[in-house]
Amino acid sequence: MSLFRRRKQKIRAAPVTGFVCSDQWESLCCSGYTKLSENPEVQMAVGYIADLISSMTIHLMQNTANGDVRLQNELAKKIDISPSKIGTRKTWMYNIVRNMMMEGNQIVYPKTSNGFLEDLISLPPSGVSLNPTENSTSYLVSYQGKQYAPDEVLHFLINPDPNLPWRGMGYRAALKDVVHNLKQASETKRGFMESKWKPSVIVRVDGLTEEFSGKAGRTNFLQEYIEAQEAGQPWVIPSDLLDIQQIKPLSLNDLAITDAVTMDKRAVAGIIGVPPYVVGVGEFNPDAHRNFIDTYIMPKAQIIEQELTKKLLWSPDLYFKLNSRTLYGYNIKDLSTVGQELYVRGIMSGNEVRNWINLPPEKGLDERVILENYIPVGMIGDQKKLVQKGEGNGADT
Repeated sequence: MSLFRRRKQKIRAAPVTGFVCSDQWESLCCSGYTKLSENPEVQMAVGYIADLISSMTIHLMQNTANGDVRLQNELAKKIDISPSKIGTRKTWMYNIVRNMMMEGNQIVYPKTSNGFLEDLISLPPSGVSLNPTENSTSYLVSYQGKQYAPDEVLHFLINPDPNLPWRGMGYRAALKDVVHNLKQASETKRGFMESKWKPSVIVRVDGLTEEFSGKAGRTNFLQEYIEAQEAGQPWVIPSDLLDIQQIKPLSLNDLAITDAVTMDKRAVAGIIGVPPYVVGVGEFNPDAHRNFIDTYIMPKAQIIEQELTKKLLWSPDLYFKLNSRTLYGYNIKDLSTVGQELYVRGIMSGNEVRNWINLPPEKGLDERVILENYIPVGMIGDQKKLVQKGEGNGADT
C-alpha cells in the first residue's frame, strides 16, 4: 500500500537548444521588467491561495461497499504530517502551490527505500527543464544532469500549454501588462511624493539684477526677505523688488492614479482567480469566500490529489483527498445549529458534534440518538407509542 509506482519508460529526448544566463540578465531585459514574485498584488493573491491549500489536511481514503472511509496508517501519516524531511506538510505544500502558480510547473522527486516512500523532495524550478521528445507527445525532466521519465516524478502544473499539454504556462503572459502598469503607478507615486518640484509659492524677481544672477544671491535673498523666524510671522519685502504668486500643485487625485490602480488590482485578482478583497479592493464577503473555495480552491486541490494518487498508490481502491471543511469559515453558531440538527436525527453522535466545535469528547456521547426522547437508535422500535394494543407488554397506545 505504501509502494511507490515506478514504471520506466524508454523515451528518446529531442535535441535541446542551450542558452547562457549571466549576472547581466537584468541588462538584457526591457526597461521596467518586473518579476511576478516581486509584485505585491501577485504575492498577496498567490500567497492567499497557497496558504488555503496548504492548510487542508491530506486524507488517505479507501473505497468500500458502504462508502469511502479514511485510513490512518503510516503512509497517511507520512503524506499528511511529514512528506518532506526538511519541513512539515504546511511548508511543503505551500512551496508547491506557490511555485505552481508563479512558474506554471513544480517537480517533486519521490525518494524510496526498499520499495517504501522515504521522502518527497521539491526540486527548485530554476534548476529544472522540461524537454519534449521527438514527437512532442511526451517529455523528460532534466535536473542536475539527470533525466527522469514523467512517471518517475510528481509533476504539478497549472494552465496547460495548448500545444504541449504536459507543460504548465502559469499566468506570466496574462499578467505581464497589468504588473507593468502597477509598477509604473508605484514609481509615479513615489516620484511624485519625493519630488522637490512642487512649489506652492512662486517668487518673481528681476533676473537682470546682478544680485539674483547666481544661486548664492537668490539663496541670500530668500533668507533675508522670505524665510520667517517663526510660524505665522508676516513677510516684510520691498514693494517694487519682487512679485509673489500662489499656485496649487497637482495631486495624486488629479493624476487619476488611484482609479487606475484599483482597476489593475481587480484585473490581477480576476486573472489569478481570487476575490478582489484579497488584493486590497473591496470588502470581505462570506458568500463570495465560500464560492471561491468551491469554484477555485477545490479544482486546484484536485490537481494535487490526482497527481499524488496517480504516482504514489498502487491499490485501485485507494486515493488521496484534501479536506476543505475548515476553509469555509463557519462560525460557532452555524456549526452548533447544524450539529444539533444532525444529532437529534441520529446522523451524528454527541462527540462528533463536540469535535466540530473544538470541544473534548465526553463519556456516554458516542452512541447515536433519535427523536425527541433521545434514545439509542437500536431502541426506536421499543417506544410505547409504537407498540399496538395487545402486543408486547400490553401497554395502551
